[in-house]
Order: sequence, then C-alpha cells, then structure tokens
Amino acid sequence: MGKFGKWIAGGLGWAIFGPIGGILGFALGSLLESPEFSKTKVYSSTTTGSFAMTMLVLVAAVMKADGRVLKSELNYVKKYFVQAFGEESATEAIRMLHDILNQNIPVQAVGVQIKQNLDYSSRLQLLHLLFGVAQADGKVDLTELNAIASIAGYMGVSSKDFESIKSMFVAEVDSSYKILEIEKTATDEEVKKAYRKMAVKFHPDKVSHLGEDFQKQAKEKFQKVNEAYEKIKRERNLK
Repeated sequence: MGKFGKWIAGGLGWAIFGPIGGILGFALGSLLESPEFSKTKVYSSTTTGSFAMTMLVLVAAVMKADGRVLKSELNYVKKYFVQAFGEESATEAIRMLHDILNQNIPVQAVGVQIKQNLDYSSRLQLLHLLFGVAQADGKVDLTELNAIASIAGYMGVSSKDFESIKSMFVAEVDSSYKILEIEKTATDEEVKKAYRKMAVKFHPDKVSHLGEDFQKQAKEKFQKVNEAYEKIKRERNLK
C-alpha cells in the first residue's frame, strides 16, 4: 500500500462530508469497503488523509479548468507526485485522480468547505502544492493561474499571500519583493521586518500536523522566502 492508502486508512476527517465527500465517494468506492480500511476513522479532525484527498480534488479542478485533460498533463502530475511521495504512492494518487476527474467538481463549494475546516497555514500549503503541480510542465499557463486564483479566493487566502506564493513559481519583475509581500520602495528595516514575518508564516513547523511528507514540501516554500531575502540583501548590500 502506498502513502495515500495509508493516509486514508488513518482517517479522512472532515473531508468525508460535504461536497468533497460527495466527490470522494466515487473515487474511493470499493477501497473503503476492503478489510484494510474497515477501521478508517471518519469523525476525526484534519488528518493527513483529509489533506491529501482534498489536494487531489483541487488538482483535478485545476486540470479541468480549460475543459480538457491531456495525457501529458497526467504524466506531469504523476512526475510531480513521484518526486514528492515516491513511485508507489504516485501510482495510487493518479488512479484516484482519474476517478475524481470524471466527477463534477463544484469548486466554490469545495473551497468554502476547505476554508471552514482547514487551518490557514495548511491552506497556504495547498496553494503552494497547486502551483507546483501546475508548473510541472515547465510553466503555469493563464487558465491554470486563473483557476488557482479562484480557488485561493474561495479558500479565504489573502491576495498578498496569493501573490507571494505565485511569485515563487511565476517569474515577474520584483518577484523577491512580492514573495516578502512588500514594495520595492520599502526601507531596509521594512525588508528585515517583512522577512521575519514571512519566515514565521511559512515555517514548515506550521504544517507539522500534516505529516512528514507534506512538511517536507513546506520546506520548499520556506526556502523560497530565504532566497528572496538573500537576493534583496545582495542588491542592497545589506548585512
């Protein structure tokens, strides 16, 4: 059994209910009826299982945004999952993703459910993962960007945090400043203050409750903050 199966066996939490639960009912099907999953906990709070399955639903929503799903897109997504979670888990995730892609996904309702049940740091991590998947083919196209922006809004992610995470994947003028959520006109002291604030906000420990694999992914986000700060320091000759 791959990691996704183990996470589901550990409990689906709030994700078993509401619009996400309706989508997952089709995707999981006989999986939950097997002896391995007979003791699955569905009344627990946020678990790695609920986070992982919510991620798959959102990935499917982004992939369906342009009205078609190409095999090449699935290959890129699988490649991303292999790098993040390993071969066996990636195969498992893609199998579930195939089923989810066949369902109608009420994106706004799903986003609201996530906002109501998932802590803010975990929502930021979901957003980071979505951009990572979207960039798996080397670029984030406009359709994907608009879909992710809508999801971020429904999840209650602030526009500044959205722009910060977007700038980690989409190169723009002054991306380093956008990652730190400040203007290029900020003073040196404001730069230092912004870095300290973002280092706390994006620290991997904020999502430690999601498990080691997702915490490892969060380290990439934290590293982007450090890289942005170091770039600004070099430009300004800051100590």
